[in-house]
Amino acid sequence: MHFQWYPGHMTKAKRMMQENIKLIDLVIELVDARIPMSSRNPDIDELGKQKARLILLNKSDLAEDRQNDLWAEYFKGKGYSVVKVNSKKGGGIKSIQGVIQEACREKIERDRKRGILNRPVRAMVVGIPNVGKSTFINALAGKACAKTGNKPGVTKGKQWIRLNKNVELLDTPGILWPKFEDQSVGLKLAMIGSIKDEILNTEELAGEIIRFMTEHYQSTLSEKYDIEETSDVYACLSRIAESKHCLLRGSELDTAKAAMMVVDDFRNGRLGKITLEFPEDYE
Repeated sequence: MHFQWYPGHMTKAKRMMQENIKLIDLVIELVDARIPMSSRNPDIDELGKQKARLILLNKSDLAEDRQNDLWAEYFKGKGYSVVKVNSKKGGGIKSIQGVIQEACREKIERDRKRGILNRPVRAMVVGIPNVGKSTFINALAGKACAKTGNKPGVTKGKQWIRLNKNVELLDTPGILWPKFEDQSVGLKLAMIGSIKDEILNTEELAGEIIRFMTEHYQSTLSEKYDIEETSDVYACLSRIAESKHCLLRGSELDTAKAAMMVVDDFRNGRLGKITLEFPEDYE
């Protein structure tokens, strides 16, 4: 599978971010805790240099707890503030206001010395499509003020959201870089659902999920689908189709239906807490 997805409005979004960055004190970057590196946008480091930085490991409930901790340490070691969050259920959200103040302590101190008191910290929320930015902002603001959608690329336009007297947020559409120089990045983004499914081959994708699971999370598939695991991913997919009665007319196995089930189960945490990349591979 060859991955590339960069709708035109994303070029515009990047331009808008470059213009808005001058107004910003803090860049809040959401990454998916299952793929913290592959779900980062390389442009953001360039855009956000000289700004305070906060990385949120979102959807941390879907990733392995131990790996979440290791990733948090990894990013802290590189000078970022880090919080593990689950925006949908509100996990970790309460601690964020305090972390924002801490991350911007130097700026608040500079303001105070210049006699500027109580100027709110202005933060920009960034991240790739479908990583949960709008859901996070809603959870933080406590009301549905940013449009949310489950399809990559649904957040449109620009809005400032005043959280309280201390913090204002700019919501920007996520940006995904134009080319996946490393195709494994594209594959991992496809696995978690950050690339439009219409442009993917679901059976190939399910095959990659099965390959990863049998290598890193042995026996998970056999327990979930009541099958015997094998290194032949398509034989595995056929067994899942058989076990789950995914059949076409004339009792032929419907592997396409089984593939959709595997992808859906994986993305929604029904195969357990799974992390697709590990900090030691990026040291």
